[in-house]
Formats: sequence, structure tokens, C-alpha cells
Amino acid sequence: MTYRDRARGCLLGLAAGDALGAPAENLTPQEISRRWGRLTEIEGGGTDDTEYAIFAAGLLAEHGHGLTSALVAAAYREKVIPAVTGPMRGAGFSELGTVQALRRGLEPPLTGLIHQHGWSDGLAMRAAPYGVFCPGDPAEAARLVTEDGRVSQSGEGVLGGRAVAAAVAAAITGAAPSEAVEAALSAVPADSWTARNIIRARAALDAADPAAALHEAVVVRHYPWTDVAPEAVALALAAYVHGAGDVEESVTFGVSLGRDADTIGAIAGAVAGAGQGERGVPERWAARIGPATGKCLPVVAGRHVLDAADELARAGRVEGL
Repeated sequence: MTYRDRARGCLLGLAAGDALGAPAENLTPQEISRRWGRLTEIEGGGTDDTEYAIFAAGLLAEHGHGLTSALVAAAYREKVIPAVTGPMRGAGFSELGTVQALRRGLEPPLTGLIHQHGWSDGLAMRAAPYGVFCPGDPAEAARLVTEDGRVSQSGEGVLGGRAVAAAVAAAITGAAPSEAVEAALSAVPADSWTARNIIRARAALDAADPAAALHEAVVVRHYPWTDVAPEAVALALAAYVHGAGDVEESVTFGVSLGRDADTIGAIAGAVAGAGQGERGVPERWAARIGPATGKCLPVVAGRHVLDAADELARAGRVEGL
């Protein structure tokens, strides 16, 4: 399997997981079961998760290992903000806060600190391209995604992105799911909320009812929103391990957990797709993935995740792959 094939599998898996999970976002596992039994078929398009991943891939293709927070902020000002003439439909709280901060003239890291949603999964949802770009180098993937994260996130929101980027950087070299999770853990402090949740979620998979055990282990029930990075990242990586790296098994289990189901599905699909390659993504799902509509980010309208993956494959390091 070639590096390009794994890159395409990663971003196609991300888009498929995003689209599959979109109608289940903010639902409970019980409600998902009542409506679909097990949600296995893509009903509509993806969300901001896919569009921001395409945007991140473009930044890497342009700037490579020289990407900095200042360059990311400049790209927002040049390519994102001018096209936002009304409500930024479908954008997460952290991205909305970031755009407002940039419009006020603030610079990173203040742009990720000034709003109250720095711990959201807005970076984690778009972190996979950084892992694709740095195959076999989780530390460099984590470093680069941190540059992106300082623009829109802070604290655990940045750590969630680091964990996902590192996991993808390992998986894209053919690492086993257990090894990819260890790579994720290596990219965050051992005493962080993110690390503790990943470890708790991994242990919960041994329970008789793993879905219920996962909710008990990591879900933040008292917070009114579901886009909490340490929760979504832990659930997604647990789904990936539960599915033994298989794209369909990982994604369908992930979205069945509800909560921020589109992001959980996107992360699980990205890591599994990096390991399994393009053919690992079910054909019926791949057929449903079209070019981005730009409903959240007009700058990526008409761009397909496979085009973004090909750009990353040309730009990324490929020694030994």
C-alpha cells in the first residue's frame, strides 16, 4: 500500500465519518438506536469538520514544515474572513470566536484564548492532515498542529489536536491501533485531561457494554455542549481500537455513541483510513462523498478531500513508505 493510498484513505475516511455522524450529532445512544438501529448509511453531506480539514491540508501543502501560527492567522484574514458576509453557518464555537478575535486585530495565541471555547474539538476535527504530512513522525505532526491550534484553541483543545495528529502519523505507516493510541498519548502530558480520558476509554472497552462504559468513563454530562475535545478524542480513539482499525467498524461504533457524533466519526474514520488506505473505506460511503459545498468555509467550495490528500502526499515526507 502506497503513502498516497493511505493519505487518500485518511481524508476519505474523515469525510465519510463526518457525513455518517452528522444526523446523530447531540443525540444519545438510545435515541440513535431507536431511529436507525445501527447507523450505517450516509444520508447527507459532511459538516465543518471536512471543510476545515481541507483548509488545513491546503495550509500544509503551501507552507510545509515552515507553517506558523502567524501564517495560519494570515490565511484566515485573507481567505476565510472576507467570504464571511453573514452568519458563519455550521462553524463551531471556537472558530466563531477566533474569527471575531481576528476581526478585532488580535493575534495568536490571544485569538485562541479570548473566547470561552478553547477546549472544544475544533482543532481535533481538522488535525488528521498534520499526521498525513508527517508519516512516522508523531512529534512533528503534533508540533505543526499546535501552530494551527494556537490560533483557535487553548489548553486541552490544543492537546486534542496533538493526540489526533500523532495517532494518524503512526497509523499511516501501518502501525497497529494500539500503537497509534500510544503515539497519541506520547504527544500530550501524562497528567492532562486528554491523556486520562484516552486511558479511561481504552480500559472501558473491556466492559460487557462498552458503549455504556465509555459514556460513564469520559462523557461530561454537566456541560451543555458536546464538542469537548478530551471527550470526543477519547471516544473516537476508543472506537478505532474497538473496530480493530477497520474503517466501517470503527466509524459505525463511534457515531453510535452520539454526543459530537460527526467529529467522533471523522476522527475515527481518519485514523482507521490512514491504516487501511482508500480501499478500506466502504465503496458505498466513498460514492457519497462529493466536493465540499463551502457552506461553512466558502474558500474550499468545489475541493474534494481526495484532491487535498493528493496534495499532502506530494508535499509530505515519504521516506520508507
